[in-house]
Amino acid sequence: MNNFIVWFETPVKDLKRAIKFYSKVMAVELQPVDGPSKMALFPFAPRVASGALVETKENTPSERGTLVYLNGGEDLSVPLKRVEGAGGKIIQNKISIGDHGFLAAFIDLSSI
Repeated sequence: MNNFIVWFETPVKDLKRAIKFYSKVMAVELQPVDGPSKMALFPFAPRVASGALVETKENTPSERGTLVYLNGGEDLSVPLKRVEGAGGKIIQNKISIGDHGFLAAFIDLSSI
């Protein structure tokens, strides 16, 4: 088994708005897909965990629950500089996690 986590779904209230937010902050293109729910896929590669933004009536965005960490690249300060301009808030500035690298956390304010 390569990765224990294989998929995640991030609930959003407004998929079009969330696509703009995550595209700007993470500098990636999300791929909208047709299906039983409104969904946009994050970039993915075979045998690597990935996920999607999903707009449904059943799931509600929240500041509580499972945290999903996205790959911010070599320098986390780059995507963090884009968070507020995209309509988000940094909730954890960049910190070292030793041999595992660095982490930071942000939230899309329109999703809560």
